[in-house]
Amino acid sequence: MAQLNIGWSEISITPDKKVSLYGQFAERISEYVEKPLMATAMAVECGDDQMVLCACDLESVREDVIADIRKVLKDNKEGLDGSKVIFSAIHTHCGPNHLNPANKNRASGFTVLRKLLEQNLQPGQKYVESADIASPDVETAEEYYMLLVERLSKVVLDAWKKRKPGGFSNAFARAAVGMCRRVDYSDGTAQMWGDANTAVFTEVEGGNDSGIELMYIFDMNRKLTGVAVNLACPAQCVQHRNFVSPDFWGEVKVNLRKHFGEDLFVLPLCSPAGDQCPVDLVRWVNPDTDVHDPNLIRHNPPVRKADPSMFDIEGMVKAGKRISREVIDTFEEGLDNFQSDVKFEHRTYTMQLPLRRATLTQAKEAEKNIKEYIREKNGADIDFNDIAMMQNDVGILIRFNEQEKKNIHETEFHCIRMGSVAISSDPFELFLDYANQIKARAVCEQTFLIQLAGGSAGYLPTEKAEKHGHYSAFIPSGNVGHEGGDQLVRETLKNISELFGDDYKVYTYADEK
Repeated sequence: MAQLNIGWSEISITPDKKVSLYGQFAERISEYVEKPLMATAMAVECGDDQMVLCACDLESVREDVIADIRKVLKDNKEGLDGSKVIFSAIHTHCGPNHLNPANKNRASGFTVLRKLLEQNLQPGQKYVESADIASPDVETAEEYYMLLVERLSKVVLDAWKKRKPGGFSNAFARAAVGMCRRVDYSDGTAQMWGDANTAVFTEVEGGNDSGIELMYIFDMNRKLTGVAVNLACPAQCVQHRNFVSPDFWGEVKVNLRKHFGEDLFVLPLCSPAGDQCPVDLVRWVNPDTDVHDPNLIRHNPPVRKADPSMFDIEGMVKAGKRISREVIDTFEEGLDNFQSDVKFEHRTYTMQLPLRRATLTQAKEAEKNIKEYIREKNGADIDFNDIAMMQNDVGILIRFNEQEKKNIHETEFHCIRMGSVAISSDPFELFLDYANQIKARAVCEQTFLIQLAGGSAGYLPTEKAEKHGHYSAFIPSGNVGHEGGDQLVRETLKNISELFGDDYKVYTYADEK
């Protein structure tokens, strides 16, 4: 047992210029900043161990930028261990991409798809962008990379320097924000963002988790300094819009600071939500404006009495209000179990997961499909709609070549015990079923799970989703398949069990006898 020392810091990571907005097939350039993008760091020291959670208002935080930040932190004089810093993303689609200017071979997944498809075009055909993302007025992904290295290095070190004796109360709340975004049909197939208003619709493929894991942080005078909010939903209400935005998390911060004070820190942590979104696909409400997404086309949908469209600002405001209201109500209803002198241990480890592979038959079929698709275009130019249509076939060819060089995806994981709470991270857009397995079986009072942390390794679907297919469950949608997901669950539970030892008894059926 040792005394907790906790420090906070926040910094703007809002781009300095217009940017190409990352996360959709259609090219978009930001027209303005709806709310600034921020990085929030909470540093924890306890005994001879430590942790920094740094949550970023980004689509992801890639491995190479994390490696460069750790190089900057390596020689710090403050005793901060860069390997104990966990960078995560809220997964907004209204922020910029970042690419390492020193790595000329590194490109975004969309760029790789586009280049491979362009190689198969007929003479005279070309790719037509929906926005001029190469304009000199637009900040490049390489420029933004350098901004991130500088500012994220600064914010985590600043939080570490500000650590003071403190404690926390963990709590639980509930708000309906995340819902499954995969729809199943009677022929055994599924679609991400699928249309449920059809006779062949059978079910929404997965469940949802309306639970919110909360950690209220206090100084030793019991003054609230910040709150960590762990929610199973990506920040993707206004994901198609042409502005920079932290989406509903921006609303949460505004609302909480109005109530608790402007000096409150808010740490937004996205729990595994690879198959989740803020949109109710059963009670579909059309967005007010064109979202330029071929997966969201609905022809004359019925008018529903339901939430506002969760693709619009009104929906974003509603989601933010639901979350912040629960954080406030839970606090005002009274907290218990203030913890300041605790058991604390932070494990960092590498997990070797099997690369999801494509077969020779799949590769040949993909090559055939691409050629036929291009031929049927009859010389017409292509655009983001064609990339969306051909993403699986092009991606299979990319994976088929990749798997000749490696068969293991090696990635960073963290597992922490902080008093009665377990915190575990993974770099995937992990499907909810895996998180539910971990939370249901973990031998601790409460489990905080953080996805898209320590890198960005794509979707990790369930076996059911792989059989049903479509985007998020395609082979190229992620580096690892369900076998790796099962391994991830086992190893995470093992680490949590070892951290908590005999402190939390595992109840079994045999105990009833």
